[in-house]
Amino acid sequence: MPADFHPAVTNWFDRTFDAPTPAQSAAWPAIIAQRHVLIAAPTGSGKTLAAFLAVIDELVREGAASGLPDETRVVYVSPLKALSNDIQRNLESPLTGIRDELAALGLPQVDIRTFVRTGDTPQHERTAMRKRPPHIVVTTPESLYILMGSESGRQMLESTRTVIVDEIHAMVASKRGVHLALTLERLEALTGRRLRRIGLSATQKPIEEVARFLVGTRNLRDDGSADCTIVDSGHVRERDLQLEIPAAPLEAVMSGEVWTQVYDRLAELVSEHRTTLVFVNTRRQAERLARHLSERLPAGQVTAHHGSMAKESRLDAEARLKRGELRALVATASLELGIDIGEVDLVCQIASPRSIAAFLQRVGRSGHSVGGTPKGRLFPLSRDDLVECTALLMAVRRGELDLLRLPARPLDVLAQQIVAEVAAREWETDALHTLLRGAYPYRELARAEFDEVVRMLAEGFSTRRGRHGALIHHDAVNGRLKGRRSARLTAITSGGTIPDTADYQVILEPQAQFVGTVNEDFVSHSAGRAGAHPRRGCARRAALHPLLAG
Repeated sequence: MPADFHPAVTNWFDRTFDAPTPAQSAAWPAIIAQRHVLIAAPTGSGKTLAAFLAVIDELVREGAASGLPDETRVVYVSPLKALSNDIQRNLESPLTGIRDELAALGLPQVDIRTFVRTGDTPQHERTAMRKRPPHIVVTTPESLYILMGSESGRQMLESTRTVIVDEIHAMVASKRGVHLALTLERLEALTGRRLRRIGLSATQKPIEEVARFLVGTRNLRDDGSADCTIVDSGHVRERDLQLEIPAAPLEAVMSGEVWTQVYDRLAELVSEHRTTLVFVNTRRQAERLARHLSERLPAGQVTAHHGSMAKESRLDAEARLKRGELRALVATASLELGIDIGEVDLVCQIASPRSIAAFLQRVGRSGHSVGGTPKGRLFPLSRDDLVECTALLMAVRRGELDLLRLPARPLDVLAQQIVAEVAAREWETDALHTLLRGAYPYRELARAEFDEVVRMLAEGFSTRRGRHGALIHHDAVNGRLKGRRSARLTAITSGGTIPDTADYQVILEPQAQFVGTVNEDFVSHSAGRAGAHPRRGCARRAALHPLLAG
């Protein structure tokens, strides 16, 4: 432990853990020195605690010395609502332990408040957050974007000093990550100070590109490298990996005989282990596989977990697995990231996940502890899939990774963020262009491209009934931009990069119990085959805006 840590923090850590992990030992000095830090390490290496404990120590030392003001200091961003809630729960353990250590040392208590702000947060809790800001805000990229668009949210966030981006590898290669990069630049401009940025990632290739994405263009050295401490613990570790090939020959398409053998082998593996996590690539496969396994195992020991299920059902499945009541949980990518679901002995992957990083992340859910050995079994479903699965295992054993490719300055995301920012405050055109170029994906944003997007937002689009859709005022003479009356509402209700689809709520009658949601395409296809259309009595249509998923 660093000598700079407060005694209460050191005592709690020493009571709870045998020793710091290599990732923690390397990251703490850099975080204490107020440097940007990217921690790249396998699952179960303690990288989340490495980030949080250092910032908690700062809050404890400040609170013990002069008291903590009611203002937000740390913003933690994770890609999943479930992961955000899980992190908030796990923060309570160190905070409670440190409070106990402060009492044992006879020192004044330091009340460090945390708050989760996602699409699941009830309105009364959001109101309480505005009245008394938390010191640590746990949120998602979309919810952070919404906070940046409201007056109360901006007032709360303007005191931020540190941003922690967890599971950054899950966002960096998508438009969702680009959207977050622009939001972070806007947040730094709001605070008026340099934000310390801490990224937590599975090892990526090249890791230097992730570091540049994290810190932005204003924190690049003359040689183009990121002014950032990279703590790379590597991704090569001991793993127990094997292919599971059925006795019947694999064909171009899975036959019923092969599926039966797969179900039987899965049930056998589940019976041999205390807890098993089975990953599939589609929600339909999750439901079907869970049903077939439940027919082969004792009642109540298998269930499914995916994004279409009701929140209460997902949380119940996670809690049952954590308590040891479930022997197997069949999941999609909804459990791929670092949600705490307790000890998992075995991970089975049905068909290739089409990504080395995704496979390592999923297998890493087993043996999820310092020194643990992940155990995974890979089930190919066809001859082509067998070739891909074999290549996947060979790549893992050679220590290879997927090559990372970042989207280059997508203009649709740029338009969203321009509207959101000028709706919040008036900007000079030159200054806004410079601000947006601070996000690494927009490092090559030409002024002509920027001006073209501004012109489109200011003039709208033409129809037979005239021009519509103008969202900003552009004073070309004085070089000023400000939002129109509808800009703020449009930015909040039409932002994000999660696809805008319509879902149907599935209601169990007559109990009126919410089961989950099904996609509009699925409903139309199912109704079409049955020669009927969905009725309000069996399915209630709910237009899901992308931001609601955040």
